[in-house]
Amino acid sequence: MFEIFTKLIAQQLRLPEKNVAGTLNLLEEGCTIPFISRYRKERTGGMDEVQIAAISEQLERLKEIAKRKETVLKTICGLGQMTPELEQRIDGCWEATELEDIYLPFRPKRRTRAQVARELGLEPLAKLLWQQRERDPEEAALRFVGEEVKTPADALKGAQDILAEQVSEDERSRQLVRIQFRRQAVISSKVVKAKADSDDAAKYSDYFDWKEPLRRCSSHRLLAMRRGEEEGVLRVSISIDDEECVERLKRNLPPTPHGGGACRRLLEEAVEDGYKRLLCPSIENEFAGLSKEQADEEAIRVFAENLRQLLLAAPLGQKRVMGIDPGFRTGCKVVCLDAQGNLLHHEAIFPHPPVNHRMQATVHVQQMIKDYKIEAIAIGNGTASRETRDFIEDTVDNEVKVFVVSEDGASVYSASKIARDEFPDEDVTVRGAVSIGRRLMDPLAELVKIDPKSIGVGQYQHDVDQTKLKHSLDQTIMNCVNLVGVNLNTASTHLLQYVSGLGPALAKNIVDYRRENGPFHSRNELRKVPRLGVAAFEQCAGFLRIPGAKNPLDNSAVHPERYKLVEKMAADQKCGVEDLIHDSSKREHIDLKRYVSSDVGMPTLNDIISELEKPGRDPRNQIEEFRFAQGIETIDDLVAGMQLPGIVTNITAFGAFVDIGVHQDGLVHVSQMAEHYVKDPTQVVRLHQHVQVKVLDIDHRRGRISLTMKGIKH
Repeated sequence: MFEIFTKLIAQQLRLPEKNVAGTLNLLEEGCTIPFISRYRKERTGGMDEVQIAAISEQLERLKEIAKRKETVLKTICGLGQMTPELEQRIDGCWEATELEDIYLPFRPKRRTRAQVARELGLEPLAKLLWQQRERDPEEAALRFVGEEVKTPADALKGAQDILAEQVSEDERSRQLVRIQFRRQAVISSKVVKAKADSDDAAKYSDYFDWKEPLRRCSSHRLLAMRRGEEEGVLRVSISIDDEECVERLKRNLPPTPHGGGACRRLLEEAVEDGYKRLLCPSIENEFAGLSKEQADEEAIRVFAENLRQLLLAAPLGQKRVMGIDPGFRTGCKVVCLDAQGNLLHHEAIFPHPPVNHRMQATVHVQQMIKDYKIEAIAIGNGTASRETRDFIEDTVDNEVKVFVVSEDGASVYSASKIARDEFPDEDVTVRGAVSIGRRLMDPLAELVKIDPKSIGVGQYQHDVDQTKLKHSLDQTIMNCVNLVGVNLNTASTHLLQYVSGLGPALAKNIVDYRRENGPFHSRNELRKVPRLGVAAFEQCAGFLRIPGAKNPLDNSAVHPERYKLVEKMAADQKCGVEDLIHDSSKREHIDLKRYVSSDVGMPTLNDIISELEKPGRDPRNQIEEFRFAQGIETIDDLVAGMQLPGIVTNITAFGAFVDIGVHQDGLVHVSQMAEHYVKDPTQVVRLHQHVQVKVLDIDHRRGRISLTMKGIKH
């Protein structure tokens, strides 16, 4: 089975069989994708996380098909209808749709019209009609008339029901209809008249009378239509040219011995009935499911990419931060955090109407900055954000940097069990402000505590397959966490659980051990953590960092299994490991070819040298300050043609939403992103990118702003 899987996956993904085989072996050994891509490049041919994830997904698909084949074989054998040819076909089939087509005639089903006709003994009559040798089918049908079949017409109708089902279950017929659906299927939606004037229906107005080729229907449009259907506002259907399809099916019928006649007519009626009643609805449902699956995959891909960009956003680092959750009537909740993100102080200030204690708020902010040696201020981007930033910039000097931080999901975190456990004595407003401050310091460490669906960067995330979505987002978080690396002595349980080879239980054990025994002094000390065995240590050690450790490699991405190799390099250069790190001339004199062995190749050796140049370096960008245009504060201040700075807040398949500081994000449609054709918006912009946009149109009634990135003057 392993060899078959290797060959099939290599063909499907167009990858070398040797690399696929190496990857499959590692996956079956329980290795994680980040570990394989980082530390086992020789066995995978240097494949990245995306390729390894694709192999893993294909492996799971093939395992599911293998499991399904067992059920199919068992069922058909149980019916006593297995033949050597049929068994061979099933054994060699690795496409789910083809397997179900083979199984369809044998699959247990509810009592159909055809089944009733068979029970009445009409199958021989159906065979006579199929062979078309009877000049007078009614005369042949007389032989089947009896107590339960009253007339020849009843007998012929029953025989046609059998033939209709036979056509609908025929593999060639199903494939023919599939081809027609692929070529010409049209998806259409119409409003349910009773709901047309309801408030719920307004958001689906674009789809009240919509029609387009299914193959051109984008993910977001299809998901919008399906959501409207789910809410009872729309009726959605997928259709093809029925007459053309029926004619094609008729041409597949066996030739008529007598050149036509009554049998042929009855047979063609059965084909038409089988197509309209059974075959077409079945294939329509199949394509509805397939198109939904493809739309889900695209939406999940966009969501995962947005999440990746959000998690890898530039961190401020370990600075003393003031976090502010802005508000008007309820005031601004202010917290002061130390460089490790611990809460030192909190209070509320009221610099805005209706309270308007601006002078008092100014004094309090300045005092807090002085008392807690604040180095940077994080302001949430929700209600009163713009006004709060203006107030803060008027209050503090230029030495204290001011940043606006996305607060999506902060309210979800503040009410969660995680937040209650962290701050049992504080209310939700304090917890929310702490989350805002910590997001500035390290977005990754803070955002892993929040359900990704609450972070506000998805597209129809509640409409897609939730199991696939969770798998994709979990894998994205794991990849990001392991790419950056984790400080073993400061990381929370929630961050540690995404480290390769760990999980909630081991992450908790690490934190408990740290609490009881103090900080870790070496990676090797991890072996003392309860239940953290050899396999888990191998998977996690390279991604955990210990700043200030006695062995400098413990604060690098060099895996402990390669420490001796690095020590040998240092010895050969007649120096210590620290000298290799600090002296580039020592590294330049290393002849890597001397250290190639059966399990260590040039990819690993190059990674080691790269890591020695900047041990434990953070792959994320440096954080940048941003300012909105002065004097542009509401949608009423906008004028078409105006050029403004903005921040990308969300990316979808149809474009990007940009915050331009007017309390309403504008949309840059994908067609307005560049002078050239853009297929994927993520190729042009990234989340939280600072961009220049031009106002195209303002819809004051619906509160919509259309923006463009074309014709921008720099």
